[in-house]
Amino acid sequence: MIKEIIKEEQPRERFITNGVSSLSDEELIAILIRTGIKNKNVKEVARDILLETKGLSNLANYSYANLANIEGVGKVKAITLLSALELGKRALKTNNKIIKIVTDKDIYNIFKYDFINEKQEKLIGVFLDNKNHIIASETIFIGTANQSMVHPREVFKLAVKYSAVKIIVVHNHPSGNPSPSKADDAFTNTLIASGKILNIPLIDHIIIGKNSYYCYNLKQIIQES
Repeated sequence: MIKEIIKEEQPRERFITNGVSSLSDEELIAILIRTGIKNKNVKEVARDILLETKGLSNLANYSYANLANIEGVGKVKAITLLSALELGKRALKTNNKIIKIVTDKDIYNIFKYDFINEKQEKLIGVFLDNKNHIIASETIFIGTANQSMVHPREVFKLAVKYSAVKIIVVHNHPSGNPSPSKADDAFTNTLIASGKILNIPLIDHIIIGKNSYYCYNLKQIIQES
């Protein structure tokens, strides 16, 4: 257990003395999993987790089953670690129900955390009122990187459900390159056409890559059309 480590080296003691930001990834994991196993203290188990997952940035990519199978982890610790990661991700997100969207960067800053370490394409619909406040957002599609994008009717079905006046869609490129593909262009054009028919315009489509994004800037296109 943590108490078996020399007191001044204990993660909890360092937390109290120096603050949470002073702790290493290994120490943060040790605090969460709390106990080691026979012949391995808690910091050694934490170190093994980081070695097995090839670093903290990849930990979220591990499934519950794979994480639980690491020696010294098991079901309870795997649940604790994955729950902590999800809680952190949610905490990073702004309370988007009170947010007014002014620029494409607003959308990027709100939703970029939804795509951290995603290995598949994911499409999120963002539904707005007439003052560009976010009414709701919802994941509409998750699939492999080479799979076709979701049908537009799924987007507009939710727009009607939330009584949205405008729509923004956000999706990721797991490759890290946010440049749009021909499929992205075709999907965007279909959404624009469908939005005109239903009088619920698509005002932007954001593609998120690694630390960058691409914006179609559709608001201007729709205003000029």
